[in-house]
Amino acid sequence: MSHPFFAYIARMRYIVRWGLMRNTMQENIQEHSHMVAVLAHALAVIRRDKFGGTVDPGRVAAVALYHDAPEIFTGDLPTPVKYANPAIQTAYKAVEADAAQRLVAMLPQEMRPAFAALLEESDPEVLVLVKAADKLSAHLKCLEELKAGNREFQSAAQQTRAALDAFHLPELDYFLVEFLPAFPLTLDELQADAQA
Repeated sequence: MSHPFFAYIARMRYIVRWGLMRNTMQENIQEHSHMVAVLAHALAVIRRDKFGGTVDPGRVAAVALYHDAPEIFTGDLPTPVKYANPAIQTAYKAVEADAAQRLVAMLPQEMRPAFAALLEESDPEVLVLVKAADKLSAHLKCLEELKAGNREFQSAAQQTRAALDAFHLPELDYFLVEFLPAFPLTLDELQADAQA
């Protein structure tokens, strides 16, 4: 019997994000999930090493890597639609949960608990770091589009920044001060900054 779980995961590259907006460069959920995993791992390391937390950065990164996997079945529902009202938000969460269960069922029985734990994570400490990294990745996308002269992302950049500030997470605040300023720089500016 063939198990199509990873074949479906590989199809994440076909699901395009930011569908309601004009993009200078398209972003798919595979690229997005990779960046969220990198950022979530960084936030977890900052929490552990700078602020004395006990969260496992590897666990946080793995959960982040699969956080949008249910969108293989649902597509990427734009944020203004997904959060239009509590009824839609609740219904969509149920659809996502069903999609996650469908994915897990595509694995051999002995592998299901390990991947169910990633797709259905319930630890609030892990989830808040993944959510913060998800929003941070969205904000970085907005900055990238603005840097390319695409004013379509002006409002989204302001909204995502406000959402980041509303988290009130010390590790996120640290990242915003120490690492965010480098993102809008050109390659030449980055290299000059690294040599200074």
